Amino acid sequence: MEEKGFINLDFEAFTKLREEKKEKEYLLIDVRQTSEYRAGHIPGALLMPVSELQTRLYELPADRDLIFYCHSGGRSTFASDLVSEAEVTEKNVYNLPGGIMTWEGKTLADFPRVQVFDKKRSLPELLMTAMELEKGAFRFYRYITDHHAGADFFPVMEQLSKAEEAHAKSVYQYWKETQNGAPDFESLFADLRGNILEGGEQLETVLEKLKTAESASPLHIIELALDIEYRAYDLYRTIAEQKEEVKDIFLHIAQAEKGHMKMLIKAIPSLPQNIP
Repeated sequence: MEEKGFINLDFEAFTKLREEKKEKEYLLIDVRQTSEYRAGHIPGALLMPVSELQTRLYELPADRDLIFYCHSGGRSTFASDLVSEAEVTEKNVYNLPGGIMTWEGKTLADFPRVQVFDKKRSLPELLMTAMELEKGAFRFYRYITDHHAGADFFPVMEQLSKAEEAHAKSVYQYWKETQNGAPDFESLFADLRGNILEGGEQLETVLEKLKTAESASPLHIIELALDIEYRAYDLYRTIAEQKEEVKDIFLHIAQAEKGHMKMLIKAIPSLPQNIP
């Protein structure tokens, strides 16, 4: 299995797996909401909304491969990580990053991936990059709160925007020790551009997605946020293992990103259940 504990499948690999496996050897799980499932799902999928998954983990079989999907990948990534970490099954855990959109033949926008952390960089440069990424996440959540002030999920988005700024401030405490005459945090944070998110996505590309009617629905905004948070978690956890001098702070932030995902999952049941 991959180091993160689950395996991402593209559409071709998923189709091949289903052709080669007997039905009793795997279980396909739809982690979307009931209304989404009723509107259309992959044949043979069991419905288990991600907000219920933690309390229903041991309803899942221990002797079958488990395959998770959602709308476009945010919720299923969280579900796959949760289930693999809990070691529910002795078999493989799979995730379909493209979700039902890939099944229906729709194309997901390709986010440009960049090598945001270069291991050859100096400690101050690594820390500055981390602050830039946190500023990008802060700008993402601020965009959501500015455009969805009356939404049910507004409080969690506002809370997350503050959390990203707090992360940047934590990193700043390490960074300023490497500088002579470092500016105060507020001035530095205001000047950061924050054009790239923690998973390597260009912020403007992500915000462009939110301008479409479907992506702007509350449920799909949360799914996009989940995808961003998971990539952030994976990034910080990875760099923490590669750079001893930033290990403690980056592991701390990685753990906090997981907490952010749980906050987003908690907000799902209270959302309107109409599907765009």
